[in-house]
Amino acid sequence: MVSTNDIRPGQSIIVDDVIYQIMEYAHVKPGKGKAFVKTKLKNMKDGGIIEKTFRADENVEQAFIDKKQFQYLYSEGESYIFMNNETYEQISLDQDKLKEIELLLVPNNDVTIQMYENSPIDVVLPPSVELMVTKAEPAVKGDTVTSSTKTVTCETGLEVVVPMFIAENDIIKIDTKDKSYMTRVT
Repeated sequence: MVSTNDIRPGQSIIVDDVIYQIMEYAHVKPGKGKAFVKTKLKNMKDGGIIEKTFRADENVEQAFIDKKQFQYLYSEGESYIFMNNETYEQISLDQDKLKEIELLLVPNNDVTIQMYENSPIDVVLPPSVELMVTKAEPAVKGDTVTSSTKTVTCETGLEVVVPMFIAENDIIKIDTKDKSYMTRVT
C-alpha cells in the first residue's frame, strides 16, 4: 500500500481490481475542508482514461510493473509475435492490445512490454520509428518553394503529412506519440 500523498505520475496503482497508470496528479488543499488528491488515470487493460479523486493520506494498492525489452518479429493473422531479448522466449499479443500502435510496428524493432504478474498489459514504443515511404505523389516544379505538404503512405500502411520533397523509397522518422513526421533519414 502507498499513501496518495506519495504517488506520482508514471506510477501504477490498483483501484477496484483494475490496474491504472497515473497520468496527472494534483494535491489540492482548499481554504476550508480537508485536502484531496485529483488524478487522471489510464486503464492499462483497455487504454481508457478516467479522473478520480482521493482523500489525502488515503492508501491505495501499488502495482509493480516489470518492463522487459522485446523485439517485434512478425504478425500472423490478428496476432503479433514478440521475442524477449534476454531469454529468446516468444509471446503473442492480440491485435486489440495494439490497435493504437500497430501501424508503427516494424519487424526487428525493439519495444518495451510492461508486464504485471507475467502477463503483458501494455506495449511502449521508442520515441521515434523509421518507416519507408511506399506511396507518394511526385512534387511538381514550383511546389517546393512554399511550405506546402502532401500525404504519403508508409510501409506499414500509416498515412503521414510530410513536406513536398519527400519521395517514394525515402526513409522518414515518425514521432510515435502523435504519428507525425519528424525528418527525412535518407
